[in-house]
Amino acid sequence: MRFILLASVYLSSIFSTFAQQIVPVAPLPSPKQIRWQALEYYGFIHFNMNTFTNVEWGEGKESPSNFNPSALDCRQWARIAKAAGMKGLIVTAKHHDGFALYPSKFTTHSVAKSPWKNGKGDVVKELALACKEYGLKLGIYLSPWDRFHPAYGTDEYNKIYAEMQKELLTQYGPIFEFWYDGANGEGPNGKKQVYDWPLFHAMVNKYQPNAVQFSDNGPDIRWVGNERGYNYETSWSPINRDEIYPGYPQFDRYRHGQENGTHWVAPEVDVSIRPGWYYHPKEDNRVKSPDSLMKIYVASVGRNSNLLLNIPVDTRGLIHPNDSASMMGFAELRKKSLINLLQPSSTKIQVSSTFNATYSVKYLSDKDPSSAWAPQVSDAQPSMVITLDHAVHSNTLQLQEPIALGQRIKAFSVEIASENGEKWLIKAKTIGNKRMLTFPERKVKQIRIILEEYRAQPLISNLALYRIISTRNESLFR
Repeated sequence: MRFILLASVYLSSIFSTFAQQIVPVAPLPSPKQIRWQALEYYGFIHFNMNTFTNVEWGEGKESPSNFNPSALDCRQWARIAKAAGMKGLIVTAKHHDGFALYPSKFTTHSVAKSPWKNGKGDVVKELALACKEYGLKLGIYLSPWDRFHPAYGTDEYNKIYAEMQKELLTQYGPIFEFWYDGANGEGPNGKKQVYDWPLFHAMVNKYQPNAVQFSDNGPDIRWVGNERGYNYETSWSPINRDEIYPGYPQFDRYRHGQENGTHWVAPEVDVSIRPGWYYHPKEDNRVKSPDSLMKIYVASVGRNSNLLLNIPVDTRGLIHPNDSASMMGFAELRKKSLINLLQPSSTKIQVSSTFNATYSVKYLSDKDPSSAWAPQVSDAQPSMVITLDHAVHSNTLQLQEPIALGQRIKAFSVEIASENGEKWLIKAKTIGNKRMLTFPERKVKQIRIILEEYRAQPLISNLALYRIISTRNESLFR
């Protein structure tokens, strides 16, 4: 009888605890999608035949003899990327012209036919080794479009592309992201290809199950909808994935995601540090400044996206000094700017209600994206009030949701009060993984955040207040 009584008490305790947990709201991200989102910032390496022909899109008629970098050094790429704070590098293993940066057995148009290293070179291998040395993740871009391959436009080509995938997925170690391109034009025979996307996706899932796959509709992460370096003010990670496909002509209808989307497919912002994606000497003095990159970071990572910054490697096979200098300046700005001004010793956070101890107000400042504060279910417009002991110059408020439980916030407002009592109101929409809300610099004494609309019981995992500055140590948001 004593055993039965103790067991009943134990089970009752378990069910009581479970009953007080907040129910996830679908769709939910997979573990690999959550790991990918945590990377936030990584690099794109556009280096291929186009580098040597000085074009953006090759035609597939180029001679492999054109590819002959004089000082290729993937360790330099990785060293600069690491110093810039990037978490990985994605390389263009094959662009639309069909030239492969590795000695594939399934095409005759590759480095194996080039004079570089007498046809014995393998750029992907060298980059994989460099990434491993510098603690970076390796990603692969493999364009399905091929303007060289004679089988393009036939059913056989899908099998050939899948075999090339297998080579890249099995010979170079772990891959964190596989990047498809939505471009789909004619091949050398004048035909277009009907891509076998289920086959392509299955290859990655089979050989690199921890890798996320990128395209207009995922299946794991999606294009943001522009190449200018920003996500939109409203950004839902859920999307109606099965309604669209790579190259979908009406993609603008889906660029914000969908509040009640069927699948979790968070956006990635891809943008080049130069006007073009490939290296062109005439653009050496048109590299984006550190200030511009900082604004891009806020408008991408700060709007529920990851940032994929492209670096066009030059004809030597090196990152140009102008690009490197800008990347280092950007890293320095982040170091100086992203210092949370909401320190526990000088900040008080009050909330309108608390669901229970598991979702306490203390989790708003613990820096853990998986913990969170939650209000009572009956709290119709939950609020947080942040009061600082001393007013601080600031221009950016950051909020996060614990995305493992789904994306919830539809609209919120922020009331900022200065030390003399003057107030400003900001209206905003979604939050997601991270939302950086910028405003003209103020000497802020108090901030009130009101969660006005939400899909399910709201959750906030972290708050931060920043003063984001320019290279001149001035406010970047005026």
